[in-house]
Amino acid sequence: MNLAAMDPTTYDVQLEAKRVKLTQLFADFDTPELETFSSEPANYRMRAEFRVWHEGEDLYYYMFDKELNSKVRCDQFLPASELINKMMPALVELLKPNTILRHRLFQIDFLSTLSGEILVSLLYHKQLDSEWEQQAKILKQTLSTQFNVNLIGRARKQKIIFDKDFVVESLNVAGKQLQYHQIENSFTQPNGKVSVKMLEWAIDVTKNSTGDLLELYCGNGNFSIALAQNFDRVLATELAKPSVESAQYNIKVNQVENLQIIRMSAEDFTEAMAKKRSFRRLEGIDLDSYNCNTIFVDPPRAGLDADTVKLVQGYERIVYISCNPHTLLDNLNELSKTHNITRFALFDQFPYTDHMESGVFLEKK
Repeated sequence: MNLAAMDPTTYDVQLEAKRVKLTQLFADFDTPELETFSSEPANYRMRAEFRVWHEGEDLYYYMFDKELNSKVRCDQFLPASELINKMMPALVELLKPNTILRHRLFQIDFLSTLSGEILVSLLYHKQLDSEWEQQAKILKQTLSTQFNVNLIGRARKQKIIFDKDFVVESLNVAGKQLQYHQIENSFTQPNGKVSVKMLEWAIDVTKNSTGDLLELYCGNGNFSIALAQNFDRVLATELAKPSVESAQYNIKVNQVENLQIIRMSAEDFTEAMAKKRSFRRLEGIDLDSYNCNTIFVDPPRAGLDADTVKLVQGYERIVYISCNPHTLLDNLNELSKTHNITRFALFDQFPYTDHMESGVFLEKK
């Protein structure tokens, strides 16, 4: 991470550079004008991870700066949420004099929410004993006088929780308040406010939909929950068990009655749809009863594999969220043979980096 590049006064310039780069990258395609969704120039990350350096009586957070090829002390961290920045000095001042809690501590992770909840994970190169638990309980109680905080201690094959290992985010999305269960160590969108813009964009591009929606790689149901209002029914797949459990929680708490989550990989689901294999996890689910004419995909950085691209091409409308424009480019070489690109967006999830999150809406020719 290049910490020196994080200057809010240059934010608009770097965003424009991304806009130009993405437009040029897709110049060979017949794309509409790029819709650009900016980030806050500071305090935009809802989660952050720091290594911990011990130097005599001192104890501080640090990150590794690739440009400088060295560690950089981080008493504060510009990208992190205001809540994380407020927690950082309060926590470290309590840890410094506590020999039990700071011994063999090597990393601290924060997961915060726009709604004011924060989860702190302390990671150790030692086993955590009853003495540690007693001190951690006191630490949690002390922090709770200032923060809505939960605490986790982690060591090899150990995870000790005070009181929860998750936070519940509350987002105002297109006038509706949506709640999202976010578990420690599971994927969540890092930029809370840009995440809202992504959800609202996806709602807008599918607002006149008919029939059902199929979503692959649904995670904790982030998009499925928001998009369910635009469809008769939603069928979504996700492989990671913690994410599926979060999705089930989110379905219940948001009172979404037309969404079903299946725990399986996109590749296996593709085989099931093609009737190549049968799966126990699909017992009792009548795939043929779904009238899915829209498909939503938010794949990992590798993009869609060839079989999934073929599956996706069978749908009238495709919503594709991508965290890697180069694999999106490869997939669009095939998808553009059968579909037109009718919406194109840049979401600046990661300011001051080269990462570009993009969204494409395609409709069958």
